[in-house]
Amino acid sequence: MKAIVLAAGYGNRLRPLTDHTPKPLVPIGGKPLIVHHLEKLAAAGFKEVVINLGHLGSKIPEALGNGSTWGLLISYSDEGPEPLETGGGLAKALPLLGNETFLVVNGDVWCDLDFSTIPKSLPLGDQAMLFLVPKPDWRERGDFSLSQDRVIEHESPEYLYAGIALYHPSILVGATVEKFSIVPRLKQAISSNLVGGRLHRGEWDDVGTPERLGSLHAQYGA
Repeated sequence: MKAIVLAAGYGNRLRPLTDHTPKPLVPIGGKPLIVHHLEKLAAAGFKEVVINLGHLGSKIPEALGNGSTWGLLISYSDEGPEPLETGGGLAKALPLLGNETFLVVNGDVWCDLDFSTIPKSLPLGDQAMLFLVPKPDWRERGDFSLSQDRVIEHESPEYLYAGIALYHPSILVGATVEKFSIVPRLKQAISSNLVGGRLHRGEWDDVGTPERLGSLHAQYGA
């Protein structure tokens, strides 16, 4: 199974740091955030990784190269100066990802999930499986709920999407390479009971603000 690390966003909430550094290259514990992901992917047996590029995108391949440092083969999907959002980014990268289920990891999350526990396929007919986390204090509302390991929508959702998911290419049927969100397609799949879910109760953070980055630096070092 292949993986894609989403690394094309602007990181506006971390400015001015991200005026010159793509958010996935922000260091935590002495190494760029995205390197933590690559190390975990390699340890879990992944061999091929796609990284999408957008804001300051040329700096990422300059830092990571072809992935041989981690025993990986890295391919890059360059979206140009205007990122395509998750839907468009996945649609553009699909020729590199192939026709089988693939893993999606947001390049700006910090998480202690053991990637070797991630299934290598989806149940027949399913279009996605989302990893969810309990709603943190800094978030007013969750994204989804769970019922018997299926993702559902609820008027008071208690879980947050962790930025880690399995997708089957069928969720992108008919999509063209343009800027669009995957959320409407995902919600349609959820309404059709085609999305599984797993709850991760370990460490997780969205490295989205200077305060949360500072908290991680205080714990692990810059």
